[in-house]
Parts: sequence; structure tokens; C-alpha cells
Amino acid sequence: MAIISENDREIIKKELADLSGKVKLINFTQEIECQFCRETKTLLTEISELSDKIGIEIYNFITDSEMTNKYKIDKITATVIMGEDDKGIRFYGIPSGYEFVTLLDTIKMVSAGQSGLGDKSREFLAQLKKPVHLQVFITPT
Repeated sequence: MAIISENDREIIKKELADLSGKVKLINFTQEIECQFCRETKTLLTEISELSDKIGIEIYNFITDSEMTNKYKIDKITATVIMGEDDKGIRFYGIPSGYEFVTLLDTIKMVSAGQSGLGDKSREFLAQLKKPVHLQVFITPT
């Protein structure tokens, strides 16, 4: 059963029509003991069908441990969003509600190869001497 309505599919297809570079969605899932894995996998698959610039790979969190380790995934449901290379962008949980718009915006930024950061932010980040692990937590709305 589809998650995205036909009307919304058309709107999203228009949003994604201007993607310049390819984007890969890598979903880590499992069938048991995961509340939103099935829905997330379906949602990401439906998004990938709306643009020839979006590819999708789906891995089992447990049995595909080589890929889980490669992308440093430690919980599910997890989605890696990457372009030519992996910049460490991860979504954990189902990207629904307001987070769905954030997912689409992230896909567009990754496709363009642009972070949207201003010059001052870029200068500040260039001065960092050690890797930074940044996490943003949200609650369902």
C-alpha cells in the first residue's frame, strides 16, 4: 500500500525535478522489533521512484553487518543520504510530518553539493581541529 498519495506524488516530483546531481538513499532496516522500519522503507522507495536522480539501497541492520559497519549505523531505522561521497548525513526514525520536508530539502542540498552555510560559518568550521559529532534530536509533532 502506498504511503504518498497520488496528488502528493505529483507535488514531490515537481520539487525534485531540478536535482542536479545523483543522490543515494541507503536504508538500514529489519522486519522484527522495529516500529517504523517497514513504513520508512516504503516511503524511501516511493521517493526514489519520483526522480531518476535518486537511487535506493536497502540493507538489513543485522545480516548486512559489513554495510552497517561501513556507514557506522548503530540504530534503526536509519537512512544515509549521500551524493558522490558520504558526508555523514543520517536520518534515524521515520521522516514523517515536518521531518518529511526536511528530508526533501536534504536530498536537494546533497544533489546540489551545497550545504547552504554562509561564509562566516564556513570560516568557523574550517578552523576546527578535531572531528565534531553533531546530533539534532526532534520529537514527533
